[in-house]
Amino acid sequence: MSRLLSDLGINPQLQQALNELKITEATDIQEQVIPLILNKNEDIVALAKTGTGKTAAFGLPLIQMVDTENESIQTIVLSPTRELSQQIYNNLRSFTKYSPEVKITLLTGGAPLKTQIEELKSPTHIVVATPGRLMDLLEKNALNLKSVKNLVLDEADEMIQAFKDELISLIKSLSKSRRTLLFSATIPGDLKDIVHNYMSKTAITVESDRVSIGHEGIDHQYLVVEPIEKLDVLLHFLSTQEGERGIIFCRTKAAVNKLAKNLAIRKISSGALHGSLTQGIRDRIMDQFRDGHIDILVATDLVARGIDVKGLGYIVNYHLPDTYEAYVHRSGRTGRAGEKGLSMTILQKEEVAEIAGFEDELGIQFKPVEKAKEEDIESNNTLVWAKKVFKTKPNRQISEELKEEVKSIFKHLTKEELIEKVLANYWRENN
Repeated sequence: MSRLLSDLGINPQLQQALNELKITEATDIQEQVIPLILNKNEDIVALAKTGTGKTAAFGLPLIQMVDTENESIQTIVLSPTRELSQQIYNNLRSFTKYSPEVKITLLTGGAPLKTQIEELKSPTHIVVATPGRLMDLLEKNALNLKSVKNLVLDEADEMIQAFKDELISLIKSLSKSRRTLLFSATIPGDLKDIVHNYMSKTAITVESDRVSIGHEGIDHQYLVVEPIEKLDVLLHFLSTQEGERGIIFCRTKAAVNKLAKNLAIRKISSGALHGSLTQGIRDRIMDQFRDGHIDILVATDLVARGIDVKGLGYIVNYHLPDTYEAYVHRSGRTGRAGEKGLSMTILQKEEVAEIAGFEDELGIQFKPVEKAKEEDIESNNTLVWAKKVFKTKPNRQISEELKEEVKSIFKHLTKEELIEKVLANYWRENN
């Protein structure tokens, strides 16, 4: 049974903010990590997947430990994407509602460097940043890291893939007496090097139950298709998930754009998310998704790290990820906070052999499922087409004369007869 956060040494101001946020019970990783940060001085390696409450696990004790008499930067929190950094920043700000003396600054791309340089002239205790933007500001001597006592590396396995050189450079620039708190779902080889070379030999390793259980609550499935069938099979799967929200993962930006275009053509409520989009566009799409205005995101792995949306019914691997770590993070978007989730992978025949490696490495079991029958796919495509027609806006440029001529052709048909003829025409042209 989870302990109350109030039992872990959190001060009254933070507890008051947490109570208003309806956060009272500690998750497994919070129960393990918060007392260690508050009462020990060792580095920490915490194995925990997304959705286990990591931000509060490191954020609450580090906020509490801020020396507000010292106006220098005391903690740096690094994450791999703007979206995740923004999410962490928002969470930390919500925790400090009754601790206004603790100053937190967000440093990511998408905002002007000049604006951030000005912000850093004011007292700042905690910096939340992406590695690239932090290094840009360091090169301009815009911030002083001599007083940094704590370095948090969140989603470290993803960061090491995209920012290895920047991370090593930054770690080397900090005081050797600093404390490093590393949070990751997995520890790939490059990350092991960071732990071995740049963290204390006495570092404490903790592991969340939800990692050791291996995606508890998530149903891992796969189905096998011919390349030409892939989109139609996906569309049929989406039809079975109507009323649910989900994320479709592609390997490249080009694939994201192509699939999102195919969904848009069919009037399927979706949005594309990848690193080449401006921050403003990415923020707008994420707001639409969180608010329920769109039901499906089509995304690349890196950008999707910042997606923390409750109640996602499923994720789809439209392309098998390149690494086991990427699969952990993709599937971890669903089945959050004790809910059930579905991770569906669409494979080609030559990829099936790779599934065994994912099962062995991650300690999970995939269930093969049969793809939809051809007649079911054809029926679903017809329904997709019908919904597309229904959602099509009238073309005001068509003349009234032409409309009347068309009406005269159909005027003797009943609605049922017209539907039958339109359907027959659709099937003749598409089958």
